[in-house]
Amino acid sequence: MTESTQGVNHDADSETTHFGFRDVARDEKAGMVASVFHSVAAKYDIMNDVMSMGVHRIWKRFTIDCSGVRPGHKVLDLAGGTGDLTARFSRIVGDKGQVVLADINNSMLNVGRDKLRDLGIVGNVNYVQANAEELPFPDDYFDCITIGFGLRNVTDKDKALRSMYRVLKPGGRLLVLEFSKPVIEPLSKAYDAYSFHILPKMGQLIAGDAESYQYLAESIRMHPDQETLKGMMENAGFEQTKYFNLTGGIVALHRGYKF
Repeated sequence: MTESTQGVNHDADSETTHFGFRDVARDEKAGMVASVFHSVAAKYDIMNDVMSMGVHRIWKRFTIDCSGVRPGHKVLDLAGGTGDLTARFSRIVGDKGQVVLADINNSMLNVGRDKLRDLGIVGNVNYVQANAEELPFPDDYFDCITIGFGLRNVTDKDKALRSMYRVLKPGGRLLVLEFSKPVIEPLSKAYDAYSFHILPKMGQLIAGDAESYQYLAESIRMHPDQETLKGMMENAGFEQTKYFNLTGGIVALHRGYKF
């Protein structure tokens, strides 16, 4: 994968978009992504721990620390999957707060609901199946929105960012935690070797699905790099936007405010 093709962003008016390294019809991508996550949902948490050697927990803890969430806040955990961030936010916002775990994929949503209920988290969490591009919430509603490892799977990222901006309260913040572009060349080469040679084999061994993890590796390479995503957030209206490189840029946390 050459640097010039990383972060390809198809025009919103184009009839095609990327699904991994393939171009597909725009109206087909959501269904194809859904098939991937239906396939991996049951083993998603296990694979997260194995793939990242547990480091994903540190990335998520840093996201929580940057959120500014306090008791009584309303939080949207978008593409929240199995609910790792939701569980932490639920404890912070307390009985007077609200956390909405939203995901476009009902298999992931069901796994997240079951996991959180098993943890005894029931009172202040709601579950909503929602498309990030057309969020079914009122304007100026949430104090904080997080989207963790989900934006790269969205067909129209610009539209999704505008949708997030709309439902965020003035003074609220958006946090985008996503795989990004390593900033150290030797790390980048090692990461490529891991992603394309080891990761699919791990997916086959643990989840019985090499193809979905091949897609996940490809989708990371096609996601906009740090500066490009920062610019996209600013174009959607976010201000004081910055990003933090984590683990050498393998992951980046982008933060922006609505004023």
